[in-house]
Amino acid sequence: MARRPALVLTTAAALALAVAVPASASGPAGAERGRAAVERSVTYRATAPYHIHANGVKAGYVPDKYCVANRTGPGALGYPHFNHAYDNSVDPAKPAALYYEDDGRGGKRLVGVQWLVYDRDQNPATDDDRPTMFGRAFKGPQRGNFPGQPVHYALHLWLWKANPKGVYETYNQAVACLPGTTRPQPAA
Repeated sequence: MARRPALVLTTAAALALAVAVPASASGPAGAERGRAAVERSVTYRATAPYHIHANGVKAGYVPDKYCVANRTGPGALGYPHFNHAYDNSVDPAKPAALYYEDDGRGGKRLVGVQWLVYDRDQNPATDDDRPTMFGRAFKGPQRGNFPGQPVHYALHLWLWKANPKGVYETYNQAVACLPGTTRPQPAA
């Protein structure tokens, strides 16, 4: 059964309101939490239409045919869908990647998003240009995950599926790749 866009948008609005900061929050910490809540609500609204997989593809997010599993422990990213026009974006409405999982009915379910910012000097030993969003520092800098990808910072947000390890962790232990859906490893 396909999700109804109105239901998804209503849910997104309710979730955005749920993260609002209480009026009693004051001072710099309260202001920072307030800004983070606003940024997250922007991300909810901007990505809600992508629950319909075709909308994400139509918006320029190119699907990878392979599911990305965590090679060092439990969990996965799911199926990455990158829109490289949004590489280097620190706009909460423009993540560089969407992550989908198999929905059990032959379709894809949106579970998370990611921002990707290239390191200015391409030196993984320096981090004076580390970006932040949602009051969180991006992870990195780290070497590219595939040939040609620059040294970069990344911030994952498990917006649409709870992550037992935390909303900003790289891999989500609640996401799994089905057998036969991961990229084949090169022969040794």
